[in-house]
Amino acid sequence: MNPAKIRLSATELELVTNADWILTKNAILQKVKNILEVLQAEQQDYLAKKKINFPAEFISPLPKISKGENYKGLPYLVLDHPRYFDKENVFTVRTLFWWGNFFSITLHLSGRCKELFQQQLINAYSLFAGNDFFLCINDDQWEHHFEKDNYKLTKEITSREFEQLISNKSFIKLAQKYPLQQWDEIPTLLFTEFRKIMEIVKA
Repeated sequence: MNPAKIRLSATELELVTNADWILTKNAILQKVKNILEVLQAEQQDYLAKKKINFPAEFISPLPKISKGENYKGLPYLVLDHPRYFDKENVFTVRTLFWWGNFFSITLHLSGRCKELFQQQLINAYSLFAGNDFFLCINDDQWEHHFEKDNYKLTKEITSREFEQLISNKSFIKLAQKYPLQQWDEIPTLLFTEFRKIMEIVKA
């Protein structure tokens, strides 16, 4: 083994000998989990009170919070609710925290779920464009970053282009993101966007 590959830089040595930053990281991730748990409860309460008429199989799976350490090298937490996945069909609203980057909330539809709701989405072009939603333009539905090859602001797409993308792609992802600097506002912002999305797809 090349010794240079295992040597630590001064910064790396400082970090590996200091446990405090790991404990701080763990505390932050627990706070993120708490945010998602509160949001999940609000979402469930909202759906129960609104009695939105989705197909039963779309809303019967329980919400799920999952976490990982390596989306492009960084930790993340995800809340999926509603949460319907099979090989060809997806219907979910995914709330994502990505360390060092953002919170986001995404309506993700594919297969027959996409076909079921696509006209509502086309009709809501003005709402998406007016509220700075992003539309996924990538061919990979499992990428979540907001670089130019993955998402484009809806307001930068004409209504005709929007309709063509919604109609022709096998999946649709419409997303909103918030910088981490808005931490204190995040719970309210995420729930507000969830309600907007639900009002669109129930129409």
